[in-house]
Amino acid sequence: MSKVWFVTGASKGFGREFVVAALQRGDKVAATARNTDTLADLVEQYGDAVLPIQLDVTNRDQAFAAVTAAHEAFGSLDVVINNAGYGLFGTVEEITEQQLRDQLETNLFGVFHVTQAALPILRAQGSGHIIQISTVGGVGAFPTLGGYHASKWALEGLTESLSQEVAAFGIKVTLIEPGGFATDWGSASATVADAQPQYAGIHDAMSKMAGGAQPEPVGFGSAIMKVVDAEKAPLRVFFGESPTQMIPRIYQQRLDEWAEWAPVSREAEGK
Repeated sequence: MSKVWFVTGASKGFGREFVVAALQRGDKVAATARNTDTLADLVEQYGDAVLPIQLDVTNRDQAFAAVTAAHEAFGSLDVVINNAGYGLFGTVEEITEQQLRDQLETNLFGVFHVTQAALPILRAQGSGHIIQISTVGGVGAFPTLGGYHASKWALEGLTESLSQEVAAFGIKVTLIEPGGFATDWGSASATVADAQPQYAGIHDAMSKMAGGAQPEPVGFGSAIMKVVDAEKAPLRVFFGESPTQMIPRIYQQRLDEWAEWAPVSREAEGK
């Protein structure tokens, strides 16, 4: 059976890969973007199977209206992908309060708005799949990305709770945690704080780390189909090979440190 998708941030990057994959196999997609002109080629190619919707996810009323419009147009919602987001670059001392608030408004509250808008529909159906696009930076952290990590770590916690709250309603929930890919997340779409000279060494080191070629997200279409078609969907899944190598090491470091400091943990209980 064909599915009905609702995808935010559908104009480029990961979002467009998801939309194209769904349309190519005959599904219907409500594709949202701040500028729907970026979706014109998809409308020309796929006609009524794609519904372009203008949406700024930071606008709660727009988010609810967009989800309602998608449901009214297609009659159901099967897959909701919260993909819209961007990167904030700068050390914790460098980023401004407004930059951090703006980051949270898009990467966290934008997801919150769309999720709350979709949940009554999915509960009434007794089915549906909410997919949150997180990042390897949602489970690990790196210098100069503290504001971005704050948004994604919050998203991870919100979503893990959500998964437990809605399972009884037949709603699946998945966090997709991609590694680095060749999108404009770190360039045209990013916000960069004014650098302070005290952190020049850290910025230089991070620039060298990010200097290598990154893979294109060419397999995202087939990968997302494996997730949405799974009878038992994962709560978390990496997209890309690098997280499968990086994150186990990070978790092992945490386990080792907790074990090393276990006596202090017990001492806190007076033991």
